[in-house]
This record gives sequence, structure tokens and C-alpha cells, in this order.
Amino acid sequence: MTPTTPKNTLCLWYDGTALEAAEFYARTFPDSHVGPICRAPADFPSGKAGSVLTVQFSVMGIPCLGLNGGPGFPPTQAFSFQVATEDQAETDRLWDALLSSGGRPSACGWCQDRWGVHWQITPRVLSEGISDPDPAVARRVFLAMMDMVKIDIATIEAARRG
Repeated sequence: MTPTTPKNTLCLWYDGTALEAAEFYARTFPDSHVGPICRAPADFPSGKAGSVLTVQFSVMGIPCLGLNGGPGFPPTQAFSFQVATEDQAETDRLWDALLSSGGRPSACGWCQDRWGVHWQITPRVLSEGISDPDPAVARRVFLAMMDMVKIDIATIEAARRG
């Protein structure tokens, strides 16, 4: 472990595009950056000597390692980044950035970026509404969310009010 390697890091598997993904995340999400790049010292099954083997990066302060391991292990929805947004403008900006770069929408605020990594773009008002101590409020907010692809804060707030 080098001095710049955090003790605990998420390792994300890419098919030769780890640096491209890390640079996109650094441009898109606050408190994100690209760190050291390790190039392969020799040919390996999914790459040549000198190609990017790993890249250290952070996404909103979370240390990550992008590994160019080849096509063997595509990401699944079993792992996702959940991003708590403050307002509709932030929700829209992040959602649009992920989709406009080749991503795909899912349901209930979930989407997938062009590299297959899954994201939950979750306004705080949604999380607060679903965990409201009043079960009727929580139910209304939950049911409103179930009909959405990208979360619409005005609709969530209306469901909260009843």
C-alpha cells in the first residue's frame, strides 16, 4: 500500500475505462477527484504493458479504486452510490449528467451510468418523507415515489402534505 492509498477503498471493476469514468465522476460530483494512476508493468489478459491498470479516485469523498480488469465482472444493481440531493436543481443536474453521458434511467430515483455503475439520486426530502413518524405520511411519500423514474421534489412534498 502506498502512502496515498486509503486503508479502506471501494474497488470498482471496469472494462478498460476506469480512468475515463474517474475523470467523469470528478467533473460531475462535488468533493471528487482523480488520484494516482498505475500502469501495467507487463501485458495482462485484458491489456498491454503501459495501459492503465488502476486509478485511485474519490466520489464525494468516498475513496475508490478503478480496476481495468476486463469484461468478466460487470457491475450490478446490488451495489450503488446513493447521492443525497438538496433540491430539484441538484437532482436534475446529477441525473441529467449521468444520463447524457450514455447512462440509462431506472425507477424510484435509480439510474445507471455508461460504465454500468448504479446510482440513486435521492433528494433528502424523499428520505425524510419515507421515514416520517406518521405512517400515513410515510405511505403517501413511498407510493408517490413508486410511480417515479427521476424523483420530483414538488410531488414528494405534495404527498407529504397529503
